[in-house]
Amino acid sequence: MTIEVNVPDIGDFSDVPVVTVLVSVGDVVAAEDPLIEVESDKATMEVPSPAAGKVVEIKVAEGDAVSEGSLILLLEADAAEGAIEAPTPAAAPEASAATAPVAQAAPAPTAVTDAGFGKAHASPSVRAFARQLEVDLATVNGSGRKGRILREDITAHLKAATKAAPASAGAVSGGMGIPPIPAVDFSKFGPVEDVEMPRIKKISGPALHRSWLNIPHVTHNEEADITDLDGYRRELDGVAKQEGYRVTLLSFVVKASVSALKQHWEVNSSIHPDGDKLIKKDFYNIGFAADTPNGLMVPVIKDADRKGIVEISKDLMELSAKARDGKLKGDDMSGATFTISSLGGIGGTSFTPIVNAPEVAILGLTRSKMAPVWNGEEFVPRLMQPLSLSYDHRAIDGALAARFCATLKHLMGDVRRLML
Repeated sequence: MTIEVNVPDIGDFSDVPVVTVLVSVGDVVAAEDPLIEVESDKATMEVPSPAAGKVVEIKVAEGDAVSEGSLILLLEADAAEGAIEAPTPAAAPEASAATAPVAQAAPAPTAVTDAGFGKAHASPSVRAFARQLEVDLATVNGSGRKGRILREDITAHLKAATKAAPASAGAVSGGMGIPPIPAVDFSKFGPVEDVEMPRIKKISGPALHRSWLNIPHVTHNEEADITDLDGYRRELDGVAKQEGYRVTLLSFVVKASVSALKQHWEVNSSIHPDGDKLIKKDFYNIGFAADTPNGLMVPVIKDADRKGIVEISKDLMELSAKARDGKLKGDDMSGATFTISSLGGIGGTSFTPIVNAPEVAILGLTRSKMAPVWNGEEFVPRLMQPLSLSYDHRAIDGALAARFCATLKHLMGDVRRLML
């Protein structure tokens, strides 16, 4: 039986380029084997085969733009496969500083005006990386399949240019007026090995760099007393374990963050593209950093303001499992208005998470600790939770950041306030 294999649901993306065709006519594939790789400015996705069979005809080529429903190829499926369901692409989303995030594209520097730039054989993320570093792709030799330019080719090109320049010239050859880091031959000092970075880090790197360069980051640190909250959490968790899910502190922080965002709407906003306005959002989608074997991913809890602790806890568990298994879809990682990055299970006292543009703030959590707290008469042991809020100073000033954190601290100090 010959079946048509089409592009499945890939979220909000459309007209994304095919960067790699992974099969040839005559190839025998198994169900879930990757057929093509597509890449948008937000994610790289492998489209898997819906069934086992033999590739009869390929209907796309590298560089073609495809959307949901576009015909990829014809497959002579094994008779035993029966009815075919649409496959789910394995997505590799952008990560954040602790989470890595979907960042607003920075305008292309005017320094790169070569007419051949648009004709270069490179993916969107590589083009963005080249423009960010003001590298003319027409001057870069691609080492990928069919001469495709990779991120490593741009890096190698810059290293070669830096090495060739006289040390005393003092010329700045890095992007945005920033001198590049000089290449060092570490093999002179001891054994070395080049280890390929996971794809997620390759994709998220330029986005993180873009956010760090474009956003004036400031971090405000605070502590919240969660002694009573944690006691209630333990009670809920004891019941939840019997039903197959867990209630963690993050569930309460999500709930508290939504309440604080409602009181300080600017923290839930985005800067308008014209730079003169804020986009006020009347919805609350909370992203959270999920640690996976391939790197950090940022699933999003949709409409968190309409959910209670139990439903949020179940969402956290389900999305985290999908992230670890590489089964997140584009819609699972889009639309966040505020992000939380928790390192509590690992440790630390504070850190500076990178804002997940186009959001304007991100909350970092480290490990809670017992500490002596003065109650007016004596020191008593209390469980304290460190909070680190990084924010875009263009949208949020220091006083607003302090008020937001004070509200968050107040809400987390008494679990009853989260029920209002």
